[in-house]
Amino acid sequence: MKDIAAGFSALAQETRLHLMRVLASRGASGMPAGELAAELGVSPSSLSYHLAALEQARLVQSTRQGRYIIYAVRFAGLRALFNFLTETCCDGRPELCGDLARLIPEDADEVSVMTAAFNVLFICTRNSARSIMAEAILEKIGRGKFNAYSAGSMPADAPMPEVLERLKVMGHDTSDLRSKSWNEFTGPDSPRMDFVLTLCDPQDGEVCPDLGSRPITAVWPFPDPARFRGSEVERTTLLNELYGMIRRRLEGFTNLPFETLDRMALKARLDELGKPTTYAR
Repeated sequence: MKDIAAGFSALAQETRLHLMRVLASRGASGMPAGELAAELGVSPSSLSYHLAALEQARLVQSTRQGRYIIYAVRFAGLRALFNFLTETCCDGRPELCGDLARLIPEDADEVSVMTAAFNVLFICTRNSARSIMAEAILEKIGRGKFNAYSAGSMPADAPMPEVLERLKVMGHDTSDLRSKSWNEFTGPDSPRMDFVLTLCDPQDGEVCPDLGSRPITAVWPFPDPARFRGSEVERTTLLNELYGMIRRRLEGFTNLPFETLDRMALKARLDELGKPTTYAR
């Protein structure tokens, strides 16, 4: 009762109502603080004050993406307010309340929070370079919180030697890295994936395997090392740049506040991380 009262109290102010309506229009993708202040026509200090009140009431959530802090409606908290109002509707007969009953979420899984350790599958066509790099990087920087896997739709016989050599130079253990089909992860005895990240360019026509409704999916396109041209030095430079691009995105991924984001918000954050301008350099 006390938490619900705090939620309605936080909303009982004109600027905050406007703020919630603007954020709700953006869905789980949210908005940067600067853009939000401009949209509302308020000063940054005033916006910060109102956002803090809404975050404390668990109606707004924030996460850092690069240099920016992104704010989004915490739909789980907002729906909790409506659920409280309607749970006793018409003495246990909510259908008599008309449209009010429709505000109650039917799918509880949409607002569930995911907890570590997470299984993450990286996919690209041949599972010989990009996904191998991502598996090795996440296995190192996410140890204890993430389990990394990789696979491909048409796997190569083995990872690219150049890629394995770069990973060794960067301090990664490559002894268990191998190219494999994603069919290894579709059987009943396979580890259940929480996230499936496709690293191919969408124009390559890559399609994710059917791993059920559990995984959150996203596309993070990276250039294919098999197409790198030039001298050995030039190719090594391009591989180093690719390594840096993948690592920066994965560092952003591992630093997401998983304990406060529901599935819809996590999906939006993964899509944001996959944009070409995010952590590109």
